[in-house]
Amino acid sequence: MNKYSKGIFITGTDTGVGKTIVSAVIIRALINKGIKVGAMKPMESGCAKSENGKTLIPSDGLFLKEMSQMDEPVNIVTPLCFELPLAPMIASSLEGIPVDLDLITNSYEAASGRYDFMVVEGVGGLLVPIKNGYFVTDLIKRLNLPVIVVARPSLGTINHTLLTVNHALREGIAVKGVIINFHKPAENTIAERTNPDALRKLCPVPVLGVLPYLKDINIANIDMIASDFSGIADILEV
Repeated sequence: MNKYSKGIFITGTDTGVGKTIVSAVIIRALINKGIKVGAMKPMESGCAKSENGKTLIPSDGLFLKEMSQMDEPVNIVTPLCFELPLAPMIASSLEGIPVDLDLITNSYEAASGRYDFMVVEGVGGLLVPIKNGYFVTDLIKRLNLPVIVVARPSLGTINHTLLTVNHALREGIAVKGVIINFHKPAENTIAERTNPDALRKLCPVPVLGVLPYLKDINIANIDMIASDFSGIADILEV
């Protein structure tokens, strides 16, 4: 049984599929239902240096902190930052920054104690290596969270989505469903038009919705999309 507050882990079929936007939509949908929500991106790669060059700035972590209106410092939201845009295991080795799993767990525990529900965004997909022999799936199990899988709508997504969902299920991870996200402008291809229905037929978990492409990313536009996901609280059993 999870000793922390309830939560969900947002993973993807790949990197760059829009996990941060989907996480923000879920956060705002829950907050707009009156639920106190905390956010976390335990580790972030590709962080820019601060003006003094002494610290790294996790842009996704800051965005999730803004969306959830958390009071905690960003190093609780994102305790582990890397400058290189690489898998944590590789960035850790090249930058000489150890992956401290206890730091992540302690940060999660500190945040989750203050919120009714936690939204945790992962890095890349399920088999991104965090440490040698330790993958995103292992972090999900460590936090004891179910997942939502973010998928792209374009050609190839059926294979990637089914591989991701089925691997999670084989690992004993509960999958609440799939959200298809237009992470770039729609091209109106036949694949984009037919993939959502194909996944509804083939996927062993529900397709929870399709997010349109957001050109202007701000809290007002996130809230507008979140209004279409007002039922997510019931799905997540909050």
